[in-house]
Amino acid sequence: MSLKTLIGEPWEDYGLVDSGHGRKLERYGRHRFIRPEPQALWAPASADWGADAEFLPGSDEEGGGRWQFNREVPRAGWPLRWEEVRFTAQTTPFRHLGFFPDMAPVWRWMRERVAGVEAPECLNLFGYTGVGTLALATKGVRMVHVDASKKSVEAARGNAALSGMSDAPVRWLVDDAAKFVAREGRRGRRYDGILLDPPKYGRGPEGEVWKLEEGLPALIADCRRLLDERSRFLFLTVYAVRLSALALEELLRQALAELGGTVEAGELAVREEARGLLLPTAIWARWSR
Repeated sequence: MSLKTLIGEPWEDYGLVDSGHGRKLERYGRHRFIRPEPQALWAPASADWGADAEFLPGSDEEGGGRWQFNREVPRAGWPLRWEEVRFTAQTTPFRHLGFFPDMAPVWRWMRERVAGVEAPECLNLFGYTGVGTLALATKGVRMVHVDASKKSVEAARGNAALSGMSDAPVRWLVDDAAKFVAREGRRGRRYDGILLDPPKYGRGPEGEVWKLEEGLPALIADCRRLLDERSRFLFLTVYAVRLSALALEELLRQALAELGGTVEAGELAVREEARGLLLPTAIWARWSR
């Protein structure tokens, strides 16, 4: 087993400007933000960051905190672009800004996997604000987008409208991801690809409790039932947990053994503009054919 690193490079509307001393400075379009980053153990390239706002973490372990604004930032958000996809960035109460820029190499990889497939259909579980869904939909992929948060699904629909894709073949579903996948398996459904980005902890729309270490093996087993000999990929990302990429790799290797293909694992990272160093952000495992 050899781990791979998928690197998110800067683009016009996003870049990791600098990092260090447990923080990172990023540009999101015309605005700059400072956020906590425990993995930035090194010293920053510059001491003067001059950000529009900084997220100040709370004392609890559940990720609480607040934004401190130094300049005016549109609270309703502002438009950004990644290739053909347009979406809204916004300062959220959870320190995120409405999308995960380190996923850009994953979006490209998924596009490559289904290129040439006739009428491909893919599933995005825990789909959040839909940038990954739209990255595939812009290439003609029929998508099923599932998230337990009504607010997130509404934001995803808004991003589709911003991208001129309100009529794209996307099913936007507010549902518990694990329950949805189990139902799809019983229906005999199949998909060409599955993207899943499960949270460490969460609740479904009816209060269902999700704990990653407990629920992930069963979720992967249910996803396996939606893949067949014509399917192209499953991509799993995991943030902020005490798990190893090697553990995820073995989980997929065993669960998807009958499908053949290739199982790989590694880290996501973003390249810093100041020095070119890599800031790790998440671990991942993937199956592909």
